[in-house]
Amino acid sequence: MRHLRFLFIGLILIVSCEDPIRVDLDTEAPRLVIDASINWFKGTPGNDQSIKLSLSAPYFNSVNPPANDAIVSIFDGNNTAFTFLEDGDSGIYKNSNFTPELEQTYVLTIVYDNEIYTGTETFIPVVPFDFIEQSNTGGFSGEDIEIKAYYTDPLNEENFYFFEFISDIPIIPTLEVYEDRFTNGNQIFGYYTEEDLASGDVVTVRNYGISEQFYAFMFILLQQNSEEGGGPFETQPATVRGNCVNTTNPDNFPLGYFRLSEVDEIDYTVQ
Repeated sequence: MRHLRFLFIGLILIVSCEDPIRVDLDTEAPRLVIDASINWFKGTPGNDQSIKLSLSAPYFNSVNPPANDAIVSIFDGNNTAFTFLEDGDSGIYKNSNFTPELEQTYVLTIVYDNEIYTGTETFIPVVPFDFIEQSNTGGFSGEDIEIKAYYTDPLNEENFYFFEFISDIPIIPTLEVYEDRFTNGNQIFGYYTEEDLASGDVVTVRNYGISEQFYAFMFILLQQNSEEGGGPFETQPATVRGNCVNTTNPDNFPLGYFRLSEVDEIDYTVQ
């Protein structure tokens, strides 16, 4: 009888677990998501640029719908306007005659759904890479391939860096931010390792010059995504505001960021 009693209790627990669990999440009206990343790769004219506009979606949605029919412009310090036109219904707005100028201040203006959004940022330069170094004894196991991309930080300057490592292994690039508070004027490196990295694989390493404000913004986003995965402009577990504001209706603030960066890039073949 004792065994039968335990069996009966176990059946009750199994049956009770069949009821679906419903989680009620707070919802709000979609917000404009601004991915205005103006990148000037060293050695290129930098005239072809694009801005992605989308709408926020519920937390468990994997895709953000595009924000169509916006009026998008960037103004330089001389009040020259660069107009970005939407490519079909993609939510991606393009301009082919942009003029990049380092240390120049630019203003982004977006008119969407009868509301005006603006953001202001400076075009930040970046130092070139010195060299790439590879080690085959990296990672927790001591057997992973690791790559260090060295660069020399300018002396007596406050600098911030945004690193991107792209390979064919992970779907999402590896992103890191650095500051020179403790390395000012020294030769330092961005670090990348991937468990399945092998000889012959190609890794694209990019270093972006960024402002202190973007460094703080990205630092928080990377912390949020360190456990969950996903890109930095996907739906976030907590709201992180960027440098864009809604001047028509401040309560309907946008998400995302307006950034202008000089970029150095190296394609490295793993040995």
